[in-house]
Amino acid sequence: MVSIPLVVVGGAVVGMLFGLFGVGGSSFATPILALLGVPPLMAVASPLPSTLASAFAGLRGYAEQKHVDWRVARLSIAGGFPATVAGSLLSRVVGGYVLLIMSGVILAIIGVRVLKPISDEASAAAKRRRENPWIVVGGAVGVGLLTGLLANGGGFLLVPLFLLVLGLTMPVSAGTSLAVIAVLSIPTLITHASLGQIDWPVALAFAAGSVPASYLGSKLAPRIKAERLKKAFGWMLIGFAAYFVIRQVGAG
Repeated sequence: MVSIPLVVVGGAVVGMLFGLFGVGGSSFATPILALLGVPPLMAVASPLPSTLASAFAGLRGYAEQKHVDWRVARLSIAGGFPATVAGSLLSRVVGGYVLLIMSGVILAIIGVRVLKPISDEASAAAKRRRENPWIVVGGAVGVGLLTGLLANGGGFLLVPLFLLVLGLTMPVSAGTSLAVIAVLSIPTLITHASLGQIDWPVALAFAAGSVPASYLGSKLAPRIKAERLKKAFGWMLIGFAAYFVIRQVGAG
């Protein structure tokens, strides 16, 4: 039987990560819930209500400090919103175990890339890409598909997209990610709820810990140097992904 108090604690941990990095809603919640004994498909979808609420809570903190690129957010929503519905419907075809392993592998790959230094030339190229609306929208379509498929708010893909492809700083990447997640989580949540894939007692307990912690994390993030935050983000992804994938493969 799943321990509700532990679910609340897990929600608080994930909420803090969500606020600090603009990522971690479902990408970290899914592995944590799975480790606490929630069945795979339920572990994938049940964090969605807290992801939505925590995104709005964290966004408030970043917006107050003007760490949101609203143009990039709007374009990302335009591309990602319809794609999340398609991805959510595809989740019925792919088994829960496969989704869990996929979550961990993608986290590890992105973590390695985030740790690599970004040259001045790469930064200039990223800025040019950011000015092209079709590149922003196209990237968001890809993120939206995986967001729906993995029942994820999308932050673990959005932050690297904004950081590495579009050249935003780490704080602005995190804040902009939360703005997009707040919208993209809505169709994903509705679709998975209609499919009966959400354990609501677990979802509400997780939100009780996640929402206040997300706002607190968003207020703490600007006090940390951007490069240090970026490195912490990369290592966090790699370490957690390695632990989770090894555990899931062993269990499978």
